Amino acid sequence: MRLTILGGGGFRVPLVYRALLDDPGRAVSEVVLHDTDARRVAVIAEVLARLAQGHPAPVPVRVADGLDEALEGAGFVFSAIRVGGTAGRIRDERIPLSEGVLGQETVGAGGVLYGLRTVPVALHIAERAAALAPEAWVINFTNPAGMVTEAMSQVLGDRVIGICDSPVGLVRRAARAAGADPAALADPDRTGYDYVGLNHLGWLRSLTLDGTELLPGLLADDAALGSFEEGRLFGGDWLRTLGALPNEYLHYYYFRRETLDSVRDTRETRGEFLDQQQGGFFERAAAAGGPDAVYALWERTRLEREETYMAHSREASGGWQRDSHDLEGGGYDRVALALMHAILGNSGTRLILNVRNGTTVPQLAPDAIVETVCEVGAHGARPLPCAPLREDQLGLMLQVKAVERATVEAALFKDRGAALRALALHPLVDSPAVAARILERAAKEA
Repeated sequence: MRLTILGGGGFRVPLVYRALLDDPGRAVSEVVLHDTDARRVAVIAEVLARLAQGHPAPVPVRVADGLDEALEGAGFVFSAIRVGGTAGRIRDERIPLSEGVLGQETVGAGGVLYGLRTVPVALHIAERAAALAPEAWVINFTNPAGMVTEAMSQVLGDRVIGICDSPVGLVRRAARAAGADPAALADPDRTGYDYVGLNHLGWLRSLTLDGTELLPGLLADDAALGSFEEGRLFGGDWLRTLGALPNEYLHYYYFRRETLDSVRDTRETRGEFLDQQQGGFFERAAAAGGPDAVYALWERTRLEREETYMAHSREASGGWQRDSHDLEGGGYDRVALALMHAILGNSGTRLILNVRNGTTVPQLAPDAIVETVCEVGAHGARPLPCAPLREDQLGLMLQVKAVERATVEAALFKDRGAALRALALHPLVDSPAVAARILERAAKEA
């Protein structure tokens, strides 16, 4: 089965390839890379070549000349593009900050700006995939993942599935903190969890092992909460008030003032850091002198990237270093591999994915993309029923979903009114006047 990776020059592509090499089930027989930046994809292909060295049965890799060539014959398509590159991300962060509101690539005004730029390109990919590989499953990594998956689903229906590593990371960290045996976590007959929301806006509301609910005991234990990232980010008092464990990105909503204070006068935004770090990596890699040197440089750069993830939120919550467990990298790769195996093997595996809502959250439209626990088989991913949402959870979901749908509408129809509505109605943008100025400046600097 052929796997096509769009955005094949992306820095994290080697994580996916490493997972494929380690896969005893050999779901993939060939990897095809496509990227609009020839230099980047050539460097990443060299890293993959180094990973394949000495492997008894390496997965062949080739670079496609164009999008259509990359899509033809694909069984699975990973879409992991970054429209506008890191320069676009910097603008998405700096323009809102200049107006006193958070700018982040998936959250707030920055997420809306990124979505406006990305949705038209994602729709074009969906249309070409439908024409050239109608039986392929498209797995969307591209941020803002929920919004982009929703746009692509207008063309591909249920054959596009969005993935994110934040929910599975939360489940894994919470279970470890609650004292669950790691081996038990891999056994679906022993473990269960209830997670629901939107991408980068969801809650873990139940975690069971052998029928015993673990979450109340974990929430009552400050020492256990202090042993993992979300516990440190939100603090025991607030987590007990919520009665659930939020996705890490909800820190931007619940502690918006503290996070804004930590980033407002920052010398370097996350986008600026990645622009310098990854730009430097690709420049040095081109002159590194062979796969071994390129791979070593990539691994050092990857570790630094992981160590600095969500640094401003960690600073706003007291300042602390990430755990070694969370510096291994990956997450997306493991979710994607599990998803492919579940589809190919018709296994009924449970995964947290971004899919069409159906009746999971009755207050949302059936075609709205939600992030929740799904059962995956040959038919794709089917969302499982979940307990009713609390009013505060539902209210936030409804408001952010309105923003996402307005952003897709604005991108599709070049509708300034829809774009203004998306920005102004976002919970992290507190003024239509501010939203209008952000939109105007973004248009001028595009």
